[in-house]
Amino acid sequence: MAQILAPSAQWQMRIAKSSTDASPLTSKMWSSLVLKQNKKVALKTSAKFKVLASSSDDGTVNRLEQLLNLDVTPYTDKIIAEYIWIGGSGIDVRSKSRTISKPVQHPSELPKWNYDGSSTGQAPGEDSEVILYPQAIFKDPFRGGNNILVICDTYTPAGEPIPTNKRYRAAQIFSDPKVVAEVPWYGIEQEYTLLQNNVKWPLGWPVGGYPGPQGPYYCAAGADKSFGRDISDAHYKACLYAGINISGTNGEVMPGQWEFQVGPSVGIEAGDHIWCARYLLERITEQAGVVLTLDPKPIEGDWNGAGCHTNYSTKSMREEGGYEVIKKAILNLSLRHKDHISAYGEGNERRLTGKHETASINTFSWGVANRGCSIRVGRDTEKSGKGTYKSFSFSYDEWYQYLDVADLDKLHCVIGYLEDRRPASNMDPYVVTALLAETTLLWEPTLEAEALAAQKLSLKV
Repeated sequence: MAQILAPSAQWQMRIAKSSTDASPLTSKMWSSLVLKQNKKVALKTSAKFKVLASSSDDGTVNRLEQLLNLDVTPYTDKIIAEYIWIGGSGIDVRSKSRTISKPVQHPSELPKWNYDGSSTGQAPGEDSEVILYPQAIFKDPFRGGNNILVICDTYTPAGEPIPTNKRYRAAQIFSDPKVVAEVPWYGIEQEYTLLQNNVKWPLGWPVGGYPGPQGPYYCAAGADKSFGRDISDAHYKACLYAGINISGTNGEVMPGQWEFQVGPSVGIEAGDHIWCARYLLERITEQAGVVLTLDPKPIEGDWNGAGCHTNYSTKSMREEGGYEVIKKAILNLSLRHKDHISAYGEGNERRLTGKHETASINTFSWGVANRGCSIRVGRDTEKSGKGTYKSFSFSYDEWYQYLDVADLDKLHCVIGYLEDRRPASNMDPYVVTALLAETTLLWEPTLEAEALAAQKLSLKV
């Protein structure tokens, strides 16, 4: 990857001083470097520093790398907490660091903090203070040790959630007794696209041009088919280190596009884990000198868009008679199609065209094993008519523990579930997961609307 992308200074500083074979420097750059060293010319620009940084003879970069990797645990009980929140656009992640006096195990042990909301589009300049409430903790794969990442949501000084705080409403829905009793599970498939830094064109694509048509790139291997695997793998390991419930990755249909899956996760946890995983991906692409985009249709034309398919099941769906419960849920979803579409991500109309494995944004549809529908039901779910986890020699709690390490695809073969294929890659997971629970568990349509919808969708509920 470094050979192709002209990495940033951060990325190059990780190259060992003696590892000249791995250096991204070209022969021309090496000649320039030797010439400047012989003439003892002082460095004046960041670009020149990037050249020298990979092979510094005075040890400056090595000392910096030593400090970056320094484990302070033997010397102090203090830790660094990176407070992370969602900015004013609803998709940008922001963060800042503070020192905590000792390691913590739960968000309630952390202090609230504040930031300048006028700089993130979340507060006016004359009253700009926004308060951060710690909500979830993950291990920090960048700093290591006892250092942590903290997912926060956002409030006014009076304690009211600000308009962009979507977690607050989601937490209300997931704490409803009806929802709690149904133990909602989510498996979220986050697609994303990697762009070349200077030209904002997909990674691996010729600048100003196009690669060969789609077909060879999905889950492919090879320098001419797979672009960005190092980033995907680095992100995978970072998520596992952090404690994110990541269950897999794969290269996607459009070259330069990738996917990772998070789940199965219960309730509000799904949103916390996706947001932390997105933050890690932003940090990793930052170091690699690559741009991450969650645009649902980054390239117009005959190219797949990027979605965030959300797999969903409830306790009733996973038990005897679960298929009928799934069909009732689909009926409810059909009646609130416009409400869901309006909350499923910006620019989704460019993706949901009825082509490239999508349904039309204007028409609700469902089908078994049909990836061109709004809602897809697995073939095994239809065949069994229920979830089949009871066929295993596990109690319910033991089975849930097993799911923590289960492969997501295998998981979906043994439970009753539905896949909502409508959410865009830039959707807010708090909004989508909560809306699915609300529509299928809390919202009740009129009997007349229910009957008409059942007839239209051929659902005998």
